[in-house]
Amino acid sequence: MRLRIVGCSPAWHNPGGAQSGYLVEAGGRKVLLDCGPGVLARLREEEAWPHVDAIVVTHFHLDHWGDLVPWAFGGMYGAGHEVPAPELWLPAGGTDTLRTLDPVLYSGAILDHFTVHEYAEVAPFVVAGLTLVALRMTHYGITSFGLRVTNGTRSLAYSGDSAPSPALAELARDADLFLCEATLARPEEGIRGHLTAEEAIEAYEESGARRLLVVHRPDELPLPDGIERAHDGQELEV
Repeated sequence: MRLRIVGCSPAWHNPGGAQSGYLVEAGGRKVLLDCGPGVLARLREEEAWPHVDAIVVTHFHLDHWGDLVPWAFGGMYGAGHEVPAPELWLPAGGTDTLRTLDPVLYSGAILDHFTVHEYAEVAPFVVAGLTLVALRMTHYGITSFGLRVTNGTRSLAYSGDSAPSPALAELARDADLFLCEATLARPEEGIRGHLTAEEAIEAYEESGARRLLVVHRPDELPLPDGIERAHDGQELEV
């Protein structure tokens, strides 16, 4: 599998950055994990309209799905009119969630344009030839998932957004690559929703994953020596 970091900013953009979007390519097919603001524009820098087989959304905070709206409008009325729409995979109940957000966020356009599916916690599902499993994370009390992706021989784990949780190490158990968020400089007080770098490293070490790549990290926050920070445009083999 090949991974491209389309965008990895936290809830506010890093300078010149896009928000969450991770493009996995295998067997000539492409699956986009999350589609935050700025991701569509980045993909359009390479082709007039993205040819992506499927998009999988981890949760409904806007920095992880906001570019689905312009993608839908461009697909119906703009440069993407002749390009087949990707499959769209949402957490269980996601279709109803989008309906509740329309018309304020024009989310009804998403349902009009994409072929929408919903995935269930723990149950494997196949997207564009890849097998995915979603594990529930702890994120401010909303439904949020991490995703494990495999082509049968290689695997990557993507935390989505999560507070410290045993599910992180389970998600990334012996994975070839662990994309793990580390938004915070210090632990939050009260209800948790994100990780510090130290908490991300702890989950990685417990998981036995072969490589850690930190995402969703503000540029202004350093990382400990030897820890890799993702950057927009980065490409790597998994």
